[in-house]
Amino acid sequence: MKFAFFFPGQGSQSVGMMQGLADIGVVRQTFDEASDILGQDFWTMVTESNEALNQTSNTQPLMLTAGVATWRAWQAQSSLAPSILAGHSLGEYTALVAAGALSFEDALPLVRYRAEVMQNAVAEGIGAMAAILGLDDETVRQVCAEGAQGEVLEAVNLNSPGQVVIAGNKTAVERGMEIAKAKGAKRALALPVSVPSHCALMKPAAEALAVYLQNVPMTVGNVPVIHNADVLAYSDTHQMKDALVRQLYSPVRWVETVQSTYNQGIKNTAECGPGKVLGGLTKRIVAELPCIALTNVESLAEAQVQFSA
Repeated sequence: MKFAFFFPGQGSQSVGMMQGLADIGVVRQTFDEASDILGQDFWTMVTESNEALNQTSNTQPLMLTAGVATWRAWQAQSSLAPSILAGHSLGEYTALVAAGALSFEDALPLVRYRAEVMQNAVAEGIGAMAAILGLDDETVRQVCAEGAQGEVLEAVNLNSPGQVVIAGNKTAVERGMEIAKAKGAKRALALPVSVPSHCALMKPAAEALAVYLQNVPMTVGNVPVIHNADVLAYSDTHQMKDALVRQLYSPVRWVETVQSTYNQGIKNTAECGPGKVLGGLTKRIVAELPCIALTNVESLAEAQVQFSA
């Protein structure tokens, strides 16, 4: 049976998030490898330190490490391979590592650099993000057009029907939240982030990332990876790098990603990394497409049985 793996991004982290897989040797080995490469004790951070865990420059390499560790745990216990890979925002990098397109050793400093240039692109307190619940995508785009008033305000995470994240200048996001409520949004929630990801304010970060990526070795992977920016999989490394650059200031088109996966004949999916965010989104996007969260040994075994059917 054809299946796909989805890799979560920033926001799915939590203290203790790897405990369900901690007894699988390759999981701790992956964290040790990451710690050696970046010179930090990531396992202690993920088991004890909420404050360090939620610092963007730590969160991005940590989530990459967690996703790769889960992927390696799957490989250690199963010979079954997914037909398609995709990741939400940062998770796209994890997907590229899993596909063999990007080495883990190169990906870790790359995503740390990505986090740093994102943080440096917008001074603290200038940018913001908010989740808008209960409005269709087009109405949210109208909200952004009305709320911008000369500033940046864009629909940036098209997560599921009725769940869209907006980002931009903090004052514009605040206006957008009020306009969304006036247009009938069920909720408009400010998100606890310091970086307004995937909007035009990230273009300076994207320019810096493009220069960095010139020296990062990439190859065509063993499994197609659907990119966030355009819902396409590439077999050319220049196009793959360009998609990563554009991803920084372009919307994460997750609804279309899941729909594309389903339309390619995928009957099962798994969330390969901490949390169950993508599983919930998958169910809302395509009700007929199951998604198992690989958060413990039991779920790995369940997925292997289900994908073997």
